[in-house]
This record gives sequence, structure tokens and C-alpha cells, in this order.
Amino acid sequence: MNDPKVIAIKMTLYRVGAESPLIPLLIRAAELGKTVVCLVELKARFDEEKNILVAQNLEDAGVHVVYGVIGLKTHCKLALVVRQEGDEMRSYCHIGTGNYHAVTSRLYTDFGLFTAKKEIAEDVVNLFHFLTGKSLKRDYHRLLVAPVAMKDAFLKKIHREAQHAKKGHPARIIAKMNSLDDREIIQALYDASEAGVKIDLIVRGFCCLRPGAPGLSSNIRVFSIIGRFLEHTRVFFFQNGEKKAVDGELYIGSADWMHRNLQARVEAVAPVLEHSQRDRILEFLELLIDDHRQGWEMKPDGTYHRRKVKHPRKDLGTHTILMHKARSRG
Repeated sequence: MNDPKVIAIKMTLYRVGAESPLIPLLIRAAELGKTVVCLVELKARFDEEKNILVAQNLEDAGVHVVYGVIGLKTHCKLALVVRQEGDEMRSYCHIGTGNYHAVTSRLYTDFGLFTAKKEIAEDVVNLFHFLTGKSLKRDYHRLLVAPVAMKDAFLKKIHREAQHAKKGHPARIIAKMNSLDDREIIQALYDASEAGVKIDLIVRGFCCLRPGAPGLSSNIRVFSIIGRFLEHTRVFFFQNGEKKAVDGELYIGSADWMHRNLQARVEAVAPVLEHSQRDRILEFLELLIDDHRQGWEMKPDGTYHRRKVKHPRKDLGTHTILMHKARSRG
């Protein structure tokens, strides 16, 4: 905000909260003459009134406030900072799984990718042009964007895993989300399962897929983690024939595998390209899958059974383990 080389700041605000520390900073940036653009989603359930007040305060301070694409709720979590560096402009972007909300950031588990990689930053810039009405662009290089292309991309990746499995190549899918109800995605997962793809789904809320059914979903497991924090991350992993999992494809973003997210909202999912970052996220996913303290597993009839604690002193639960790891990193 105080950096004189920062030229522009753009953000999407879905749930932000009236007392957010971000709002004064954005207002101050506008007062300093920087171009500040905020997309405020007025239809964010339970936060409509707060978001209207936030939008009014931003507009009064000279921030360019927009309200998204007509007919679509804007749910993606994006931030963009454009900075003058030498003779060129460089874009820094953040793609998150959670809202820019001071309260929920302390209660939810979420991931965020902060990157200046040109191929991702260009997509974020173009997506903001779309959201602000400056572009009708529908193709993106790295981002999976809903409703224009995300669902088709996920279906192709699930189908690709099935083809790998049929050829005897490594094939695995791990997907973590809030809820799952999209019929085409579910059918594609069933088909992949019967082709031999090992599929682990970590679904916090409702799940319309039934795992472990012979002849339908025998290679699919569904877990839910109930604990101290609300599981909110959306992560999608595809082994893509690679011998090492870390060489597979991994995405994070704002969308669940639900009809509303894939076809009735603006969503963005970004690839995680650095091996070190993929390693950490895969470690997190395996912790969830192996959790016998907080984990519940869905049976073929749709009921959930709490997993049995095997080692009371060792099975600490994902949230406790992650807090220990965070403390050890300092």
C-alpha cells in the first residue's frame, strides 16, 4: 500500500466482514493515487448487508467498485498487485481457497497461492478484465475458470486417469472440497473407479456419490474430517501417469464439484507448479486420508462411521499435527 512502485491493486471480496483490516488499506491506497478495483459480491449468503456497507465505504473513498457478471455469483478468491519494476510492469497475484475474512481465517483451514509466474498472472489479469466488463475472454492458459471451461477440464482429467489405469500406468485422484453433487463429475468418477483408478475424496459437507459399491465405485473412498477447524480447502490431484506423485498435477482454488460452482458461479482454480509446494500439499492430503482421530468414512449405504483410533498416543488428528508443524517452522 505504501510502496510507491505499486500502480494498481485489484481484489474480489466475497465474505470480507465489516471490520476487515483490508478495507482501510484499500481505501488508503486509493487516497495515495493508486488504481484500486474491488469486486464485491452482494449476494454472498448471510453477508449481504455487510458487503453493501463495505461497497459503499470503498466507493466513497474513490475505489472502483464493481459487482460482477450479470446472472453469475462471483465466488473466486483473487488478488492482484501490479508493480513498476524497471522498465516493465510486473504482476503479483494470489489465488485462494478461502475468503479474505479476518474472522474465518482463524477458524477455517485454507490454502493460498502467491505467485508472480507470468503465465498465471496473465490469466488473473484477464479474468479481472472479464469481471470488470473489459473483456469477454473465455480461454485461459493455466487457470481453470468457471463457468467457461472448468467442468470440461475436470471431466477430461478424470477421463485421462481412467485411460492411464487401463494402460497400466499410475492413476490416482485425490479431491478435497466442501460438497459434491455434480452428476457428470460423479459419473466420470464411477467410470474411472471401474477402470482401476484409486480415488480418495475428502468431502466436508454433503456428498451425493456412494463409495465402495461393487461394480460401481469399488476403488473410491470418501472421508470427512471433523475437528477444531472447519475444513475449507479445495484441492484436486491427478497422478497423470507419473511414477512419483509429486510429478502429477495439483490444483487449488475456490470451487467445489457442485453444479452451482461449475456452471452458475465465477470460480478460479490454479495449478501448483513448484515441487516443494506440491510436496507440502500432498503431505497434508495424506494426513487427512490417514486420520484416525478426526476422520469419518462413508460406507456404500451413505452412512458415516467414525474411524477407530489405532494408537491413542500417536493418532493426534490432522489439526493437532498441523499446529505442531507450524510451531516447529517458527
